[in-house]
Amino acid sequence: MSGIIGKKVGMTSIFGADGKNIPCTVIEAGPCVVTQLRTVDQDGYAAVQLAFDEKKEKNTSGPLKGHFAKANTTPKRKIVEFKTFVDEKSLGDTVTVDIFVAGDFVDVVGTSKGKGFQGVVKRHGFGGVGGQTHGQHNRLRAPGSLGASSWPSRVFKGMRMAGRMGGDRVKIQNLEVLKVYPEQNLLVVSGSIPGAKGSYVIVDK
Repeated sequence: MSGIIGKKVGMTSIFGADGKNIPCTVIEAGPCVVTQLRTVDQDGYAAVQLAFDEKKEKNTSGPLKGHFAKANTTPKRKIVEFKTFVDEKSLGDTVTVDIFVAGDFVDVVGTSKGKGFQGVVKRHGFGGVGGQTHGQHNRLRAPGSLGASSWPSRVFKGMRMAGRMGGDRVKIQNLEVLKVYPEQNLLVVSGSIPGAKGSYVIVDK
């Protein structure tokens, strides 16, 4: 498995060979710098650490400045470890969008948009308006009864209720790479991916 760190640019659509309009997402993927190589002997596992997106030196801590200096690169904002890489990498190497070709299938990991405090209809898809059952009466978007009465005299853990929605780590699997633009470091994948415009994503092959 190979991967890269990117940033969501936004959504658009392109026409396929059969003339169908395909919704897709544009990702600014890389270039990423190899900032550390984990080994089984030293760390207990093997991994390649990549860093992406420039960061001001004055906003970088001393230990991180030293960490990036070892890889002979400038401070970066986002650091991610990838467990396995198809090609052998050395400290300071650059990983670009060239590792992908049109037709590849990728998994994209990102943080979903935060929706704030939401009720059960929006958060869990409860029926809301309609049937007056399970104690739901004259309150159109209320959850209704939360459980039994004298026993167990409490609400069970995991009960679907109102609360904060979004802001979760989400993985979308098997998205097809439709186009690769190496000059602009752009990757076009089918469908939508989690997160707002400008948010960081991890693209796994």
